[in-house]
Amino acid sequence: MKIKYSRGVDILTIELNSSAQIVHAEHADGMIVHFDPHDQPVLLEIFDAHQFVSAIVDAVMEKDSAV
Repeated sequence: MKIKYSRGVDILTIELNSSAQIVHAEHADGMIVHFDPHDQPVLLEIFDAHQFVSAIVDAVMEKDSAV
């Protein structure tokens, strides 16, 4: 797994499988998910990454939270 943050455009990229071939992508809820021929996610591009990561940290820090 590789994680990259592009500050200039505020995009977080999470590469789940660097050896898989990407055959299609879908846009959903502020992100693009790229899929392999078996419809498994290969790459996530998360827009407004600062807000996304902040929301995750807030959820984790809440008492009795489930993430």
